[in-house]
Amino acid sequence: MSEASPEPHRHERDARRGSREPVFNLPGIVLFAIGLCVAIQLIRVYVLTPQQDIELLIRTAFIPIRYSGEYQLDIYAFISPVTYSFLHGSFTHLLVNMVWLAAFGSPLANRLGVVRFSLFWIVTAVAAAALHYSLHSMEQAPLVGASGAIAGMMGAAARFGFQIDRSSGRAAFSGAPLPVSMVFRSRTVVTFLVVWMVINFATGIISFTPGISGRIAWEAHVGGFLVGFFGIHFFDRRRDLAAG
Repeated sequence: MSEASPEPHRHERDARRGSREPVFNLPGIVLFAIGLCVAIQLIRVYVLTPQQDIELLIRTAFIPIRYSGEYQLDIYAFISPVTYSFLHGSFTHLLVNMVWLAAFGSPLANRLGVVRFSLFWIVTAVAAAALHYSLHSMEQAPLVGASGAIAGMMGAAARFGFQIDRSSGRAAFSGAPLPVSMVFRSRTVVTFLVVWMVINFATGIISFTPGISGRIAWEAHVGGFLVGFFGIHFFDRRRDLAAG
């Protein structure tokens, strides 16, 4: 009696193993960013006293009035346009942002790599703070949240037409960034842009989102989005590879 070859069984095991891949196969830099945001929120809520938390916000949140000329510009004035993006107003605020970070940040990080993705985060976070400052230069309320940088990732996603390549085993945005004229010919992209803008303006005007206290800084979202949308080609490493 002949025995069956073990090869089919091995292929079946490989197929089953592949089917058990995690739903969210997040890049390391995205996991790091999520872990950092979560750790900071946990420390603020469960470790720091209310006074210590206020002192942390004064140092690391983006506070427009800091740049009015009435206050001395210290090291925190230079780092807070970035550090604010790792702080959140509540666990609901944190959860919403981390879900969007996983969804839009993962394919972008796989496309750009660790260094360029980190630079993209920094630039879009600064851009978000800058537009917020231009409209609220004397505001004392601190700006916190990763949504400005995440909005930049959404802007970049729109330039790729939301096209994902999974051939390498890691989902990444595919193709060259679309010319702006072509972006506005895509029904999918235009629908996304319209819905995104309407939601941002609506939440900003109504100033209410369940579980999130304080005003929604829609201006910061727009600032990050615009830089991500128009500036993604400066960060795209495949542009350099094509040029070489």
